Amino acid sequence: MEVTADVVVIGFGAAGACAAIEAATAGAAVVVLDRFGGGGATALSGGVVYAGGGTRQQVEAGVTDSVDAMEAYLRTEVRDAVSEATLRRFCEDSATMLVWLEDQGVPFSSAVSPFKTSYPTDDYYLYQSGSEDAWPDPAPRGHRTRAKGTSGKVFHARLAEATRRAGARVMPQTRAVELVLEDDRVAGVRCRTLTGLPKALHGLLSKAGAKPWLYYPPLGRRLFALAARLERFSRPVTVTARKGVIIAAGGFIADRALVHENAPLHRGGLALGTPGDDGSGIRLGVAAGGKTARMDKISVWRFVTPPSELRRGVLVDADGQRFGDATRYGAAIGDEIVRRGGKAWLLVGDDVLRVARAQVRTQTAPFQRWQVRYLLNRGLVTAPTIEEVAAKAGIGTPEPVGVPPYSLINVSVRAGFGYPCPMLTLGGLVVDEGTGQVQGVPGLYAAGRSAVGVCSESYVSGLALADCVFSGRRAGHHVAAGEVRC
Repeated sequence: MEVTADVVVIGFGAAGACAAIEAATAGAAVVVLDRFGGGGATALSGGVVYAGGGTRQQVEAGVTDSVDAMEAYLRTEVRDAVSEATLRRFCEDSATMLVWLEDQGVPFSSAVSPFKTSYPTDDYYLYQSGSEDAWPDPAPRGHRTRAKGTSGKVFHARLAEATRRAGARVMPQTRAVELVLEDDRVAGVRCRTLTGLPKALHGLLSKAGAKPWLYYPPLGRRLFALAARLERFSRPVTVTARKGVIIAAGGFIADRALVHENAPLHRGGLALGTPGDDGSGIRLGVAAGGKTARMDKISVWRFVTPPSELRRGVLVDADGQRFGDATRYGAAIGDEIVRRGGKAWLLVGDDVLRVARAQVRTQTAPFQRWQVRYLLNRGLVTAPTIEEVAAKAGIGTPEPVGVPPYSLINVSVRAGFGYPCPMLTLGGLVVDEGTGQVQGVPGLYAAGRSAVGVCSESYVSGLALADCVFSGRRAGHHVAAGEVRC
C-alpha cells in the first residue's frame, strides 16, 4: 500500500498537530502518523502554555509584563539550550502564539491564582508556573487551558479538531518503522498500519492504558502489551513525502535503558509520558544521519507546593545540611535532590505545618490532594526537638527553624508510593533553529521533545508545550515552503 503527501508528520501530540496545521494551512497535503490514537504526553499533561510579554489574559488580569522581562527570566532557565536570537524570537512571538492557539479553539482564562502552586485549582488558569518568585518583578506566565481537572486532554482535542479542519489526514494505529532516503534526502516513511477490528481493539486498549501507565504502571504496561500483540496483524504502507518529514514523536523517558545510558543518576522516578515516548522518533532521525544533544538532561519534579505555606520550609540533605530554595520550581528542586544522591527532607516547624494542613482543601486540585495528604501525614516524622526528629528520619541534625515540635517531610526521589517523582527527558535531535530541519539531513525536520529546543536545559511548567507549539509551527511552515519533488 502506498500513500502520497507533501508533508508527513510522525507523532500527533502538540508539536505534531501544530506542524500539521501550519503546513496544511499553507496549502500542503499533509499526512499525520501516530502509533496509538494521538495525544501522547500532551493529552495527559496539565495543558499549560508558558507565555508572556503582555498576553491578552495578562492584560485582563492587570498583570504587568514585557518581552524584555520574560526574556531576562527565561535566560536563567534556558541558558544555552538555544541561541539568544531564538529565545528572543520565542518571547516576541509568545503573545501572538497564544492568540493562534485560541484561533484553533484552545480556551484560556485570565483568572489569576493568588497562591503559589505546582498546578492551580479549577478556579484559576493564570499562575506563576516557574521560579519567578526568586526573580525580580515576577509575573504569572503559566496559561492553563480552561478546562476541569488536568487540561491537557482539552488542549490536544482542540488542536486535533483544528488539524482535521485544516485538511490533514490522520492515520492512527500506524507505527513509523523506517525513513525512506532518496539521493541523500528523506523522501518518505515506511510504516506498519492496523485496519478493521485489530485497529479498533488496539485503539481501545491504548486509550484505556494511557492513565494507568502513568499512575499505576503495572496495569498500564499490561494493557499496552495486549495492544502490542495486535500489531502482528498490521500491514506495510509507504507514505511518500514530496516536501519533507517532520518527527514529533516525543522524548525517550519510556526507554529506561536509554535513560540510564545517558543519565545514570536518574533512577526511581515515575516516567512522565506514554509508551510512545521511547525514543523511536529520535532513533529514526539518527539512522538517517541526524545528531543528538542534551540527552543527559532529565527534568525531575519534586514539588513542595501546594500547600503554599510549605515554601517557608527548609530543604536539608542526608547530613542535615541546608540546600536549595523551597520557593523555586519543582524541577529546580528535583535537580538539586538528584545531585545529592536522591535523598532530601523538608524541615518545618509546627507553625508552618498547621497552616499547610489547613490549606489542603482550598489550594489543591483533586489529583494533588491524595499526594499532599500522604505527604503531610505518613510522609513525615515529628518530634519535640530537632535532635529527636533528625534521629527519627535517620539524618544528620539540621539547624532548627520555626517553632517546635519539628517535622521532617520526606521529599526524596524515592519517597514512597504515595509521593511519586515524575521525570521526563529534554534532549533530542539537533535542528537548525531557523527552520527546524535536522542538521545535516535534507528533507527531515523535528519538533517538540524529539528535538533540542527552548526547554532542553531546564524545565518550568508550560515551557514544553509552548516549545511544542513554537517548534511545531516553525517546522510545518518551513517544510510546506520547501521544494516539491516529483
